[in-house]
Amino acid sequence: MWDVGPWNTTDDYWSADRHRWKDLPRGVPQAQAAHRNGYHGGKDQFGRAVANPAGIDLADGTFWDGLGLSKNAWVEVTYLWTVRGPTGVVRTGGGPLNVRSAPTTAASAVGLAGDRSKVVVECTVRGQWVTGHLGTTNLWNRIGPGHYVSDAYLRTDTGNPIAPPC
Repeated sequence: MWDVGPWNTTDDYWSADRHRWKDLPRGVPQAQAAHRNGYHGGKDQFGRAVANPAGIDLADGTFWDGLGLSKNAWVEVTYLWTVRGPTGVVRTGGGPLNVRSAPTTAASAVGLAGDRSKVVVECTVRGQWVTGHLGTTNLWNRIGPGHYVSDAYLRTDTGNPIAPPC
């Protein structure tokens, strides 16, 4: 069985103003609390026994192709719409963009950003020169701690760095 969740369809655990399960800390899915700590009697919103702490359901392509997973694993998810700051739109002309651990294509891929996804830029740094869908540049955008994308793939419509230097 590939899909085991989401257990709850109304658990907005990423929200600062959580609508359900308000006594749980932000970032802790109710399914995880039920599975690990017996929260809500170990049951989900529908009264089913939670057999897996999954709080998010990944599509098969993301699970297998994008992340290279073959069994359950912990996946760190950053909900970019909960972060404030200047934004850009990923433009690859097709598939997802590798998010790197440092401002170089030699750095390990730590995630994927889908074509046309909106990302918040925390700061900018100069790194490896990259030729991408939007041109050639050595400007890299940090979209999270240890998460970088080349500006050659990020449309900001400014022509300049949109965030301060890192």
